Amino acid sequence: MRFVLSAEEYTVLTVAAEREGLANGAYAAQAALAAAQGDCRSESAPLRELLGALMQASGQVRRAGVNLNQAVVALHAGELSSALRWYADATYRSVRKLDEIADEVRLRLP
Repeated sequence: MRFVLSAEEYTVLTVAAEREGLANGAYAAQAALAAAQGDCRSESAPLRELLGALMQASGQVRRAGVNLNQAVVALHAGELSSALRWYADATYRSVRKLDEIADEVRLRLP
């Protein structure tokens, strides 16, 4: 199959292909098939959306870690909370798991 693009259209296609990490021909074929099947999203779009959500969740857990740090400051001031250790462990496990999942998704992106 062959088709002709203007210089401007070719630039748009090239930028989109680079964004997806594909050669121009591969991107054009993928986009044409997706459009023919009624699905105009790229194959990596759901993974990219998932990665964004994971990064946002990771940031939220990190903010919880800031609160945990404030609790530690209070502990050093002589205030003792029985839940402090549990919060510390939970925050650490959550951050590690989110980071592992985000890395796995990132590695699967083209």
